[in-house]
Amino acid sequence: MSSVQTNKMTNWRWVMCAMLFFATTINYMDRQVLSLTWKDFISPEFNWDDNIYGNITAAFSFFYLVSNIFAGKFVDFMGTKKGYFWAIIIWSLGAVLHAGCGVFTFQVIGAAGVAVATVSMWAFLACRCILAAGEAGNFPAAIKVTAEYFPKKDRAFATSIFNSGASVGALAAPMTIPILAKAMGWEMAFIIIGVLGFVWAGVWLFVYDTPAKSKFVNEAELNYMNQDDDEAPAPAEEVEEKQMSYAQAFSYRQTWSFAFGKFMTDGVWWFFLFWAPAYFSDQFGYTSDSTMGIALIFTLYAIVTVLSMFGGYLPKLFVEQKGMNPYQGRMLAMLIFAFFPVLALFAQPLGQYSAWWPAVIIGLVGAGHQAWSANIFSTVSDMFPKSAVATITGIGAAAGGLGSMLINKGSGVLFTYAADQGSAFSFMGFEGKPAGYMIIFCICAVAYLIGWVVMKTLVPKYKPVVF
Repeated sequence: MSSVQTNKMTNWRWVMCAMLFFATTINYMDRQVLSLTWKDFISPEFNWDDNIYGNITAAFSFFYLVSNIFAGKFVDFMGTKKGYFWAIIIWSLGAVLHAGCGVFTFQVIGAAGVAVATVSMWAFLACRCILAAGEAGNFPAAIKVTAEYFPKKDRAFATSIFNSGASVGALAAPMTIPILAKAMGWEMAFIIIGVLGFVWAGVWLFVYDTPAKSKFVNEAELNYMNQDDDEAPAPAEEVEEKQMSYAQAFSYRQTWSFAFGKFMTDGVWWFFLFWAPAYFSDQFGYTSDSTMGIALIFTLYAIVTVLSMFGGYLPKLFVEQKGMNPYQGRMLAMLIFAFFPVLALFAQPLGQYSAWWPAVIIGLVGAGHQAWSANIFSTVSDMFPKSAVATITGIGAAAGGLGSMLINKGSGVLFTYAADQGSAFSFMGFEGKPAGYMIIFCICAVAYLIGWVVMKTLVPKYKPVVF
């Protein structure tokens, strides 16, 4: 038992939440370096078009998908401490390796030419796959830590806090990455941001332990963590937990509900994450390193960061003041957040007046997604035992990766085709590439409502899994 024996409850769970927040922030900064440098720094050097960038983002999504199938099981098997450590080490290595793609490309073909685009694409693809393999471990590990350190009623709130690291990372990225790329070269942007992960991994080894064994957790806090009626306090000694097989996991409707919700919605977030800088550059002429370009992306993610924090608080309010069980409160909150993306329908029309309109609207859509995300992750720890949380989270993240792969590859093909067709390609009053963006915005607008309806149909009421 803990060596801290005072009557006042310790608050080490929030230190763990802070560690998850910083890991997720680094995760998304590493993911954003390419989207903030390809259009204005990398593309001129390697002759990329939208289709090549779409191939790279789709490949990242596909490998993220595949990796997530195994990442959750890996974290459950290795344990949270080792699993999380190796995940961030691998993705940080992948991030840093991007810096060598230019050297590799020109060594292979000797000089610039038609082959530059193809060779460089494969070099970046290899690095993105390493990045994806490591990043796949972030959310399964983070959700497992949340299940270990927080009671059910607090998990969505804790998840919304660490999950806000995604928007904070996306917020910090445009303020730092284009400036680094312009001052020191795009290669140094990958290296400097990538090194942050190695620093986090070193700290993690010293601060994490399971709650019952942590010297920073006293008995009062441990009892608070294990207050749920169906979860007995964890013993201090190690016990072997029963592992859920994939066959068992896929036999439950709860798994399919979570996976479908992720499939329908993760791609929306990733689309805006990967394409927003290019959108403002293409449609309005504001490059990622321009003052206006930085201001637009900063505003977008500032809105996401501030508003998404309420995503975890709303179901807590429903549970404590309305008497709902955690699943009821979460699903009601998710229905409310599912209406936020409908605003995407107005981004292109209002963009004709000012670039600030799409920035604000996409920010609201992103806030809705992050609030939705905090709650859909928490449905896993509501329904499944702690020993299976990372496995189920990995399956859902894989489904989200599939959705992301489809929308990112589809967007690259669509935007290239629409640009080539010009006025011959039209949709809802827009022509050329703006028409392509309008099509994708329409898909994003309805994705969450469709996801919610199917989830509610599969799991209409709270039903915990016992195996």
